[in-house]
Amino acid sequence: MERSIHFDFQKHLECKDESLQELFKALRDLIINIYPEGNELLYKTHALTSVYSTSSKLTDAYCHIPIYNEHLDLGFNYGRLLDDPLQLLRGTGKLIRHIPITDLKDFQNDGIKMLIADAVAYSITHRKMESQDKCKTISKIKN
Repeated sequence: MERSIHFDFQKHLECKDESLQELFKALRDLIINIYPEGNELLYKTHALTSVYSTSSKLTDAYCHIPIYNEHLDLGFNYGRLLDDPLQLLRGTGKLIRHIPITDLKDFQNDGIKMLIADAVAYSITHRKMESQDKCKTISKIKN
């Protein structure tokens, strides 16, 4: 499924290294293709971040892509609670886990796809109510 990148996000993305831009776009496409009904929430804080949620709420997010100056990660909001038989997830936080992404091959495997699908299922199962919002991009970026 093709979904264009929101203007607010695109203008900040263009300031990043071209290799990071390409990694982001390919990883974003993978996430959207696994769960096309998901919403994309966009933030600019210490990192330029796209968050993917089963509703319009951050609490229902299943994964995110923070883009830093030199690298990006694939983060899982409830990663500690996911089954990770290949031990791909890194981090020691209470819930969030991540996978460092430096190359396309880092996420072009069945283990990553399974983690994303499991994260979506976790979010759907644990959200408080059915969401009316689907396939939306919601920018939280202040101009």
